[in-house]
Amino acid sequence: MAPRPPWRVAVAGTAVAALGFSAFSPFASAATAAATDYESENAVISQGVVESNHAGYSGTGFVNFDNVAGSYVEYSVNAAQAGTHTLTFRYANGTADNRPVKLIVDGGDKGTVDFPATGAWTTWQTVTATVQLTAGVNKVRTTATTANGGPNADKLTDTFTAPSDSEPPSPPSNLAASNILPTAATFSWTAATDNVGIVRYEINRGGNILKTVGGTTTSATVDNLTPNTAYDISVGAYDAAGNPSQQSNVVAFTTPPSTDTTPPSVPGNLRSTGVTANSVSLAWNASTDNGGTISAYDVFQGATKVASTTSLTSTVTNLNPNTSYTFTVKARDPNGNSSAASNAVTVKTSAPGGAGGIPEYDKDITKVDLGWAVDFLPNGNALVTERDRFEILLVTPAGQKTTLGTVPGAVTTTGEGGVLGLAISPNWASDHAIYVYHTASGDNRIVKMTYDGTTLSSTSTPVLTGIAKNRYHNGGRIKFGPDGKLYATVGDAKNSDNAQNKSSLNGKILRLNADGTAPSDNPFYATGGNARYVWSYGHRNPQGLAWDSRGQLWAAEFGESSLDELNLIQKGGNFGWPSCEGTQGSCSGFIAPKKTWPTSQAGPSGVEIVNDWIYIAGVTGKQLFATQITAAGTGVGTVSTLFSGRWGRLRSVTKTPDGGLWLTSTNNDMNGGTPSVLDNVIVRLKFPAAH
Repeated sequence: MAPRPPWRVAVAGTAVAALGFSAFSPFASAATAAATDYESENAVISQGVVESNHAGYSGTGFVNFDNVAGSYVEYSVNAAQAGTHTLTFRYANGTADNRPVKLIVDGGDKGTVDFPATGAWTTWQTVTATVQLTAGVNKVRTTATTANGGPNADKLTDTFTAPSDSEPPSPPSNLAASNILPTAATFSWTAATDNVGIVRYEINRGGNILKTVGGTTTSATVDNLTPNTAYDISVGAYDAAGNPSQQSNVVAFTTPPSTDTTPPSVPGNLRSTGVTANSVSLAWNASTDNGGTISAYDVFQGATKVASTTSLTSTVTNLNPNTSYTFTVKARDPNGNSSAASNAVTVKTSAPGGAGGIPEYDKDITKVDLGWAVDFLPNGNALVTERDRFEILLVTPAGQKTTLGTVPGAVTTTGEGGVLGLAISPNWASDHAIYVYHTASGDNRIVKMTYDGTTLSSTSTPVLTGIAKNRYHNGGRIKFGPDGKLYATVGDAKNSDNAQNKSSLNGKILRLNADGTAPSDNPFYATGGNARYVWSYGHRNPQGLAWDSRGQLWAAEFGESSLDELNLIQKGGNFGWPSCEGTQGSCSGFIAPKKTWPTSQAGPSGVEIVNDWIYIAGVTGKQLFATQITAAGTGVGTVSTLFSGRWGRLRSVTKTPDGGLWLTSTNNDMNGGTPSVLDNVIVRLKFPAAH
């Protein structure tokens, strides 16, 4: 996980200066509330010890971090008022070296605080950090980052310095790209404005950060691009309170090829890792390339290319039982240079019979524009959302497609917003209700419409509003659970602090009644406000929901730059974003994912479960993942990668009433899509044996 910038930290100086405020800032002139002390010896301590052998401490002692990287002190800071707070740390450091700690507030990474030498262990000094706290108890953790551990920590003093700033900056404008090279490009833009001040800009590819620069910078060169690759770039602004702007205009371009003509090394040790009557699973060792990037591995069945994947595994389907097949693999770099073929491996499929979880292609259903979600009516017909056209389609199993109408008030974000999730009421036969998650002019929202089998209503009724939107990270999947409640995945809207703030609806999985009220058995119902709807939190951009035979909820989630996730959701659980991405970062105390993938291989969106096999539609990896839940129900087994590259970016996977699966592809999605390569389609998969 890339380190997050320490833009909120002030060391041995004023917090106002650290946030970029002028001396005349309205925040700087705010009245300062009384300070509250929190003695370190009364905090939660990990791998440290309470001591009293150096004079001058307050309270009954101090905490020695005990020369252990990862040791921490966690204070429970009870803020009477939300807003900007100055945290003053009293410490001693009798060594000659700085002893930095990572500052984490409610799971969010607030940068590094330096604790320089004080000259002696009996000499006590202070450093400060400026952070945003919510009203109520905030978990403030200081974690040693080096083998020297942290300083001797005496106490933390919390001082409220300014009210909450909820006004976001304006979007940066006039983004332009210049000097586009195979591995670099320069970007410039017109500055955003803010009621207080801009502290940073993030340069994004899709929803992922390529580079972060300071709030006074309006041009930057990104030098980690890949040759011969399509990019869509935008810039977002952030203020000191963490409020994100909407994104700038998007600049799309393709980097030129480099002069590299050297092919990658040959993939090694191609081998079979499993067979069924209709499939063969393969694995191989990674290739290397002088340019450092392998863009794909091409899998050949004889002379025919049958898969193209960024993974080191692939499962080839639609094979005949009791038949031998020979496979090879070649590696390809971004310039199109291909390696020689790997060793050949010949594998015989098994005899027919027996249930299995590996589906095979059955038929194309119909072409669509950007089909985001699918749900089936009792008669076997499906309703499908068109993200960017704002339409709801009726699609029959035979492929007949009818546009029923548009979702009123839906707008685009020219990115990941629009008409997203769809859920048909479990009582549709009597109430004819359907639920839609869509972007509106001021928010993301869940609304209710009616469809009586013939006519889609032209109006909608709001069910839940006020979900923050952005070009990226809108989440958007909705499904009714076995308990009859409506669940929704909500992204952090490009403000990672939302994920740990239970007063925000963003960065969460939400649970609500069909009428939009919050169920009284939700884990934070007693807290009131938006927290009443929170089922789990600490999510970046979840987009997949499904339940297994035990009634357990599984969810898939896009990572930032390291790892995508498959999570087994716990009621009230904290899944760690932004402090933890997958298993990388500061992950102690958070719920770990059951499976992770490099972000280049997955991009998990829709999730479906059939007979305790999980199927995950991969957008970035352009493949379907299949894995079986373990007998204990607490994990998953080996993951198979299916249909790699065949239909491109896969957005949703949905079980059909007749025992198959429907997949939707979304290659016209210019957030990483390549519409000139493949049409967007709905395809049907079938299970060749009883399943």
